[in-house]
Amino acid sequence: MRGQNRRFYPDIINHCYQRTINGDLIFYNVYDYLMFFTIFCIHAPKYGIRVYKLCQMPDHIHNSSSAKRKKDLAAFTQVYTAIYAREHNIVCHEKGSVFQSPFGSVPKYGDKKARSNFIYVDNNPVERHLVQKAEDYRWNYLAYANCDNPFSKPLVREKASKSMQKALQIADSWHNSDKYLSYYMLKTMFSPLNYEEKQQLVDYIVSVYNVLDYEGAARFFDGYDNMVAAIHSVTGSEYDLNEVFVGKSDAYYNTMTSVLMGTGRFKDIHDIFSLRLEDRMELFKILNIQTEATLEQIAKYLHIPFRHEEK
Repeated sequence: MRGQNRRFYPDIINHCYQRTINGDLIFYNVYDYLMFFTIFCIHAPKYGIRVYKLCQMPDHIHNSSSAKRKKDLAAFTQVYTAIYAREHNIVCHEKGSVFQSPFGSVPKYGDKKARSNFIYVDNNPVERHLVQKAEDYRWNYLAYANCDNPFSKPLVREKASKSMQKALQIADSWHNSDKYLSYYMLKTMFSPLNYEEKQQLVDYIVSVYNVLDYEGAARFFDGYDNMVAAIHSVTGSEYDLNEVFVGKSDAYYNTMTSVLMGTGRFKDIHDIFSLRLEDRMELFKILNIQTEATLEQIAKYLHIPFRHEEK
């Protein structure tokens, strides 16, 4: 439900979802995901938002949150989407709105509806064939419920390289100052690190900024293990959300990035958006030949207008 007719109950979980204009992609690499996450987490407490679930998919966002007042939920959403859109447009050399407005939200009154919603949100990447198990997807943050480094080796700060220690200090300083990590700051932090250090830094940033209420979510299932078991056994359902997926798998978006970066033409995947539309159409042809993505997925990836009759 959207806008002024939005149903809302104080302290009741709301399934909030945001789609992008034309279904275009918004998350291309780790910097995109982390920038959004730090923006989201810095602002949630400022508006009294209690976040139970968050899932960043390549082209849309889900979160399960509660608030005291409807206007707090709306203000929070407006602020973090506006900030991310501004940063996204700078990086992608674009202008205008990024997200559809107003955002969608549906209250989940009662434990059964809340559980179904949590399962649905966590399993979104499973449904889209990005992972086999929900906790294997980094950007629904489920794996961080009981581990600070689920995707990397334990970090021994005293033994870390100078570049790593500097990056950790920046993460601490910016978080303590209530500042999100911008794309270019993240790029500066990550650039001198090796692969293993980069994985450690991602986990560290997530753990430092994370505001998800894992205990609160687990209580709906009588414990974390029961919650994970429920997530594995069913996919959840959202009868009040008409979520339309494009193509067979969202994994093709990662494949497209690999293909384009493999050409050697780009230092950053976002450089594709500095190209003229005609040049991006040439990339469209390359991706159509070298991947199994649908034409619509390729168009969404390249931010190219697409008409269904072109299929």
